[in-house]
Amino acid sequence: MSTKTVDFNIRNQARQKYWQGYPVAEISRQLEVPYATIDSWKRREKWDDAPVALKVESAIDIRLCQLINKTEKTERDFNEIELLTKSLERTARIRRYEAGGTEADLNPKIKKRNQRKQQKTGKNFLPEQAVKELKKAFKSSLFPYQRVWLKARDNNRIRNILKSRQIGATWYFAREAVMDAIANGTNQIFLSASKAQAHVFRQYILQFVKDVTGIELRGDPITLWNGANLYFLGTNSRTAQSYHGNLYIDEYFWIYRFQELRKVASGMAMHKQWKQTYFSTPSTLNHDAYPFWDGQLFNRGRKKAQKVEIDISHQALAAGQTCDDGQWRQIVTVEDAVAAGCDLFDLEQLKLEYNEQEYNNLLMCQFVDDAASIFTLSELQACMVDSWTVWDDFYPLTSKPLSNRPVWIGYDPSRTRDDASCVVVSPPMVSGGKFRVLEKHSWNNLDFDSQANRIKSLTRQYNVQHIAIDTSGIGYGVYELVRKFFPATTKITYSVEVKNRLVLKAKQLISHRRLEFDSGWNDMALAFLTIHKTSTTSGKQVTYQASRTNETGHADLAWALMHALDREPLMSIDESGGGSRTVMEIF
Repeated sequence: MSTKTVDFNIRNQARQKYWQGYPVAEISRQLEVPYATIDSWKRREKWDDAPVALKVESAIDIRLCQLINKTEKTERDFNEIELLTKSLERTARIRRYEAGGTEADLNPKIKKRNQRKQQKTGKNFLPEQAVKELKKAFKSSLFPYQRVWLKARDNNRIRNILKSRQIGATWYFAREAVMDAIANGTNQIFLSASKAQAHVFRQYILQFVKDVTGIELRGDPITLWNGANLYFLGTNSRTAQSYHGNLYIDEYFWIYRFQELRKVASGMAMHKQWKQTYFSTPSTLNHDAYPFWDGQLFNRGRKKAQKVEIDISHQALAAGQTCDDGQWRQIVTVEDAVAAGCDLFDLEQLKLEYNEQEYNNLLMCQFVDDAASIFTLSELQACMVDSWTVWDDFYPLTSKPLSNRPVWIGYDPSRTRDDASCVVVSPPMVSGGKFRVLEKHSWNNLDFDSQANRIKSLTRQYNVQHIAIDTSGIGYGVYELVRKFFPATTKITYSVEVKNRLVLKAKQLISHRRLEFDSGWNDMALAFLTIHKTSTTSGKQVTYQASRTNETGHADLAWALMHALDREPLMSIDESGGGSRTVMEIF
């Protein structure tokens, strides 16, 4: 045995005797070690400051070693070994606690109890106090017309609401649904034209809970600790028969083949305890959701005595009414919202920003008759897809959404009262393929430098190979700035011939379904619906314009997109796969 080992063993014996109460002099005599040496060990290792647990642990350790080293052990020895081992575990827990641990280190039962509690609370747990805070915040945040919606839920199985833009419908129903899920453990299903649009509900829910409680809910679907699931679905989920819960369908007047979708979707809420809520801004009178709104869908296939007449005028439905087909209907215009206390709008300013037709459609819940439009809603809807599902090479939340594939950018600059609009388009990889609108932006109250910088930021995200800007007027300033970092920028100077070319090209692509954009972008569809055929001032030429004049601008998103699409030459019909007619014959 080495000298160091002998010294270590003697030092342990000396320390143990000291903790047993022997004085240093007696320890020195028994172990035959100089007094000064033992006194030095005592001071250097701070024997007097050692915690009780360490002293006990050391004694147990020595006794255990003695028992374990015995060649022949009695039953009493084994019992003592078991007892000392348990005592050693206990002293180890005490030492962990003294080193900054928790009560669970002292008592294993506490740890097990905490684990059971954690299992009981589960994922996305909201404590009782957080639930109380959410209830209070929810009720205190409502405008009067939203309180009407809440009351109508309790007394009606189906709510059907025609509403103005931007009055907080999606925001409200997201909160209503999550509060119901928290209180009752009920499933909630949000169905939108696209999964991206459905996730607006999800974002509102996450933000609401985090702002009020500081807790971040996670998951898609969101599964609460009480078993409630919140599903966020696009219209591609037509075969999702296994879902069941309260159903919310937003902007249903912009959903392609709505009646077909509704047959499947309503099955998710077929049981009597589930509620159905439909709400939307109006689109066109020809949309197949209109019979669902005016009651004619209810009358189909019924005997004359069973048919109903429903008054869908604003006067009849402004306050909300349960109709003879069992639906509770309401119309909420922007003026209704303001009269009910909504302070988010300046009506006089809105009347300056929108002409009468726009104001009536967007804000006063009046339907558009697309018979006079160059682009019909039916052909536009055929171009609307659930982009998050269909485009498997596009990752919008990453720094390089389309990797290194080429894109084109179209830009319509800000005029007196319009937003500046910008779109990012992925051109087809083969002749006659489809264009995809990846991004759309509307920028308001930005100077030329700011507008140019926004475009520059897009060139960092994408492999931009073409930028087209309308330079008819103030757009020239933006063009000059963009050309500094993208010299190949194309300027578009409006004339009758140029405008006709832009519209003809867009019409050709849309009518042959060579254009795709997200189903949730009803503002893009509406921009095209406002474009109609007219004549020039002289009456000698046919041209196209939006509901407002070129000086005040309009249909910005549509024009921005047409600027980008203009890079591909205008093909004849047979080149694009449509037969042998001339381009003009499609009108």
